[in-house]
Amino acid sequence: MIKFSDFFYKLKNDKIPFFAFIVLFILYFLILFADFFAIYPSTYSNRKLAYQPPSNIYLINKDNKIVHPYTYNFKKTFNNETLTIEYQQDRTQKYKIKLFGKGYEYKLFGIFKTNIHLISKPDDCNLFLLGTDINGHDVYSRLFFGGQISLTIGFLALLISFPLGAIYGGISGYFGGIIDKILMRISEAIMSVPSFYILIILASILPSNMTSKQRFALITAILAFIGWAGFSRVVRGMVLSIKNQDYVKAIETIGASRKRIILKHILPQTSSYIIIAMTLSVPSYILSESGLSFLGLGIQLPDASWGNMLREAQEFANIIYRPWLLTPGFLIFIAVLSFNVLGDKIRDILDPKTLK
Repeated sequence: MIKFSDFFYKLKNDKIPFFAFIVLFILYFLILFADFFAIYPSTYSNRKLAYQPPSNIYLINKDNKIVHPYTYNFKKTFNNETLTIEYQQDRTQKYKIKLFGKGYEYKLFGIFKTNIHLISKPDDCNLFLLGTDINGHDVYSRLFFGGQISLTIGFLALLISFPLGAIYGGISGYFGGIIDKILMRISEAIMSVPSFYILIILASILPSNMTSKQRFALITAILAFIGWAGFSRVVRGMVLSIKNQDYVKAIETIGASRKRIILKHILPQTSSYIIIAMTLSVPSYILSESGLSFLGLGIQLPDASWGNMLREAQEFANIIYRPWLLTPGFLIFIAVLSFNVLGDKIRDILDPKTLK
């Protein structure tokens, strides 16, 4: 197994994968401190301000001098000719934007109470850096809270599917014979059904009165359920070759139990592949959750995920006139691309043929 220092050195020397690593680090840092970076709480909603465009931030005054950042409120009017609601800036009053100011109260790490935010809005100011959606939610703030679900649900699913797949494949490959045939037929039966249809069917039968935490837990379990079968087959193939090596035969000779041989001596030899597979599997879990939420079968309002935030972008008018609603889709693209690039690099680094 390659040392961490050598691994990080090889990763750092390749600029594109290292940049992907930095992007993912920033994304997870932002969602970890979501309340600090958000301007409004996750439950904030003001239907009177539906589809308000992003607030304009000004740094230069009329005399072309750099000043403290400020903004204006929008006033809503109805256009009788086009029969649409329009927003226009109300330049009668400036609102200075505060950095590291006070806002709503939250618990840092669920322990320490504080009300300090990176950006806090002035009183009576409707500050929306990325506009609002149809329900008057602040898109900017909800990106942080939505990322907490979209970026963590994949890792939670991995904690279930990969240990299950590794142990299942390890038992199948080590014992062989009739046990191997039965276990592999079961995994093949699961793999034969298109995974996304399984997701839709299982998610659609979830009770409508479930809490968001319960729905989140069940969707995680569903993603894990459809992800372990293919992984177990690969592990099984690796175990078939490993169990015939001399050191395994020697361990069997001294009387070690089968459980100890599988868990302590065989499965650790597959660790490089497991790490690679986990890294490359996270994007598929992110896309699966986003797809479910986009279809209305995943995380439900008022809770946010990047998938259900993107639902409004399916309307052509919103894409043309309210492009800020596409921001969650852009973040999904960036996260998935970064995971794929980083996963490919990790595969190259941990490939036994490239290790020296």
